[in-house]
Amino acid sequence: MKIMTGNANRPLAEAISAFLNLPMTKASVRRFSDMEIFVEIHENVRGEDVFVIQSTSYPTNDNLMELLVALDALKRGSARRTTAVIPYYGYARQDRKSGPRTPISAKLVANLITSAGADRVLTIDLHAGQIQGFFDIPTDNLFSAPVFIKDILARYDGEDMTVVSPDVGGVLRARAIARRLDADLAIIDKRRERAGVSEVMNIIGDVNGRSCVLVDDIVDSAGTLCNAAVALMEAGAKSVSAYVTHGVLSGGAVARVTSSPIVELVTTDSIQATEAVRVAHNVRQLSIAPLLGEAIRRISDEHSVSSLFDMPPA
Repeated sequence: MKIMTGNANRPLAEAISAFLNLPMTKASVRRFSDMEIFVEIHENVRGEDVFVIQSTSYPTNDNLMELLVALDALKRGSARRTTAVIPYYGYARQDRKSGPRTPISAKLVANLITSAGADRVLTIDLHAGQIQGFFDIPTDNLFSAPVFIKDILARYDGEDMTVVSPDVGGVLRARAIARRLDADLAIIDKRRERAGVSEVMNIIGDVNGRSCVLVDDIVDSAGTLCNAAVALMEAGAKSVSAYVTHGVLSGGAVARVTSSPIVELVTTDSIQATEAVRVAHNVRQLSIAPLLGEAIRRISDEHSVSSLFDMPPA
């Protein structure tokens, strides 16, 4: 088994490498003067089981292209099997036609990854479960819930707690976590007038006097989370924190979170933290390296990984 990575999230790849007690494969990912990407692998990979760790986060297109070129290099280097380990799968929000003459880019990217030479895919918390079906190769979609639940129990054990879904689309995810925590569930009903802008309309459930934990898969502009936090506090919540798998946090998102009623925003390290995230007083990252490392070990050993990503029925 070999582990290699691009430039998207080298700290996470190094943490996975340390967990597996396996050195990183020597490879260089560089650019020509016109920013063309070139990948060169400096070790023999013939007949090897290779895992390429690369999130397709910002800059999304560059990181995606690095992944595709690396997969092609491994295929042409006669690797026995290549697994694309994509902690954050970019373009996942374009999983259906949102209007006439619009693309389904999540499917397009799946086709590109398969054509580049990936034999299987390992990822975490896809924005929509049906994206697994976009791939014609085996795809394991892990869940960050076990990592979050352990942290939530350590911080809120014994408190009256309510798990909150910031929108109707995330109800299944929030309900599954609420059941594991034996906590109540609340839902934010919001109306989005245009892309990037959300308006909180109503809160379904009892949050008065309770410690509220917002749960979601992606935080980008953070408008939805911050509006939800304001609405929860106005409804009498004792405190509001948020657990979100992928901290995209683009533009002024971090500043928005730091000035909001959110006590703490907890994300995973599926996306490498920016300087703004590192210095923010109420943003924290949890490592998913042990989760991914164990999944990689089981895949390589041809063992079941179902216990890592099975969620209780909603």
